[in-house]
Amino acid sequence: MVYYEMKKVFSKTSNKIAVLFILVLLGLMTGFAIHVQYVNEEGNMEYGISAARKLKELKKEWAGELTEERLKEVIAENARIQATPEARSRDIQQNNIAYSQRQGLLDIRNMIANSYGGFQNYDYYMIDYLKPEDAGHFYSNRIESLKEWLASPEAEQFSKKEKQFLIEQYADMEVPLKYDDFTGWYEATYNMPVIIMLMCLIFGFLLAGIFSNETKLKADSIFFSAYHGRRQGVMAKLAAGLIIVTGIYWVVMLVYSAIVLGALGTDGADCMIQISLGGWKSFYNITFLQRHLLILFGGYIGTLFIALLTMLVSAKTKSAVISVMVPFILLLIPSVFSGGNHHLLNQILAVLPDRLMDIDAVVKTFSLVEIGGKVTGILSILFPVYIVLSVVLCPVIYQVYRQAEVK
Repeated sequence: MVYYEMKKVFSKTSNKIAVLFILVLLGLMTGFAIHVQYVNEEGNMEYGISAARKLKELKKEWAGELTEERLKEVIAENARIQATPEARSRDIQQNNIAYSQRQGLLDIRNMIANSYGGFQNYDYYMIDYLKPEDAGHFYSNRIESLKEWLASPEAEQFSKKEKQFLIEQYADMEVPLKYDDFTGWYEATYNMPVIIMLMCLIFGFLLAGIFSNETKLKADSIFFSAYHGRRQGVMAKLAAGLIIVTGIYWVVMLVYSAIVLGALGTDGADCMIQISLGGWKSFYNITFLQRHLLILFGGYIGTLFIALLTMLVSAKTKSAVISVMVPFILLLIPSVFSGGNHHLLNQILAVLPDRLMDIDAVVKTFSLVEIGGKVTGILSILFPVYIVLSVVLCPVIYQVYRQAEVK
């Protein structure tokens, strides 16, 4: 019966097109991810897997612990390149040649810009103003700039406990940080939220009619009067929906991860996300591999919850039109209200299921919650809450559709 329900879903031409769109999306996002830019010694641009490998060789020269001595070497090397005729030239091609010499330092350069530029400022050229003896303040700047920002009016929404929690998390980061080329993890992560959210919208389209089709086709009286209609029939529909979501999600995400990481490499898996441009200010002390897994499982839990909610609405309203609106409401409306200064509204938006589909953004923000007097990151709440809600929705859907009346 489960196979029959799945066959009904994919028998529709529109649903076949939706699945084809997922495959096209997979191809496009994979292509974007491996389209890495590299500037060769002549100052010309190169793209693709070969470019990524050449860039990796340059970054590997600086792999290892970012000690004070290594940072001094980075600052000195940047000063050397900055003094070359190519760097001082007003010709763009000559400037590109100078850039080709420093692109292996780009990640460390970004960290230095974050460290010495202040908590809310980013100056790409900050390293040009530093001397090797300034390297000793690299790690202390991170904590001190946080403390300074927390003491400013901009951070008045945080309580004393929350501020102390953030400071402790910053202090708990093990130093010196280990650096390695993390291009594969960065490129894979960058496109994952887009893939997850678009898949979620497509799942809503696929599953919107799974419980309402019997009514639409005027076959509900036959379905519910059948011997297994109100039991195994309902279970088969629920199981078919779960299999479709789980199967397509994991196939797409694992294939995408395998291709991107296989092409660009898995170097830097055990490095902390703080060595990346967007991860420097994160209070989550996790590695690139851990973040990647959080994104994969967070996306699945969020997608599964919204898919189950779509099926619940389908079972209750018996309308595919109303059901298909669920993913759009849960994914698109939060983006309309986000970015404001209303503290309560931001707290509500922080716990909506769309946050699970963009874990990378959550990791980069100071979304906190206090439970029983203990402060923790919002991720500690999102995962268990939506796992429980997803489990609870399954029997609710079963009961709602099983007790449906035939009119």
